Amino acid sequence: MIPAILPFVDLFNPEAIIRFGGLALLLFIIFAETGLFFGFFLPGDSLLFIAGLLCESQLEMSVWLLVVLLVIAAVSGTTVGYGFGRWAERYLKNRRENFFYKKRYLAMAQEFYQRYGMMAFVMGRFLPVVRTFVPILAGMVRIAFGRFFFFNLVGAAVWIVVMVLAGHLLGKRFPSIIEHLEIIVAGMVLITTIPLVMSWLRHRNMTGKQNLDQN
Repeated sequence: MIPAILPFVDLFNPEAIIRFGGLALLLFIIFAETGLFFGFFLPGDSLLFIAGLLCESQLEMSVWLLVVLLVIAAVSGTTVGYGFGRWAERYLKNRRENFFYKKRYLAMAQEFYQRYGMMAFVMGRFLPVVRTFVPILAGMVRIAFGRFFFFNLVGAAVWIVVMVLAGHLLGKRFPSIIEHLEIIVAGMVLITTIPLVMSWLRHRNMTGKQNLDQN
């Protein structure tokens, strides 16, 4: 059961999410992080990894049942993001920026989509921020829903199977690893942040070059 009040800081702690929020909170966060524009800051990768590590001890379910439920949550969240993008296209273009919404997030998603096409919905799953805003962008530019849904499903399945099974198999191979969750989470955050920083720097450099060319 989700506790009545979960400290905001614990939303960044995968272990706390699973221990105190259980399966319901885990599924909701994956749903939110993969399509709701305010969910970009949630710890999707590390949460999936720790969920695989703790699926039997804390969630008390088989890893494959967990994978199926998480794929459903991720596909549902991304589909909602697509629908939101179609519905709120003009609103998002004119919306004032705040902590949860910055136009550069959409610009990063657009750059990623222009580079990889429909594979952005598969590869982008492994990039924070990109996986949140690519489906919203897809709705805004009105990509055919059938094509979107297929690549959405493939991307969700690949992302979740890789991350959850990595945690699960590592826990099986090294049972004592569960005693070092803080170090694992810190390492996961660092690893998943590197591609995001590189993408942001690339986008900033391209923007700077465009501004110089215009001047």
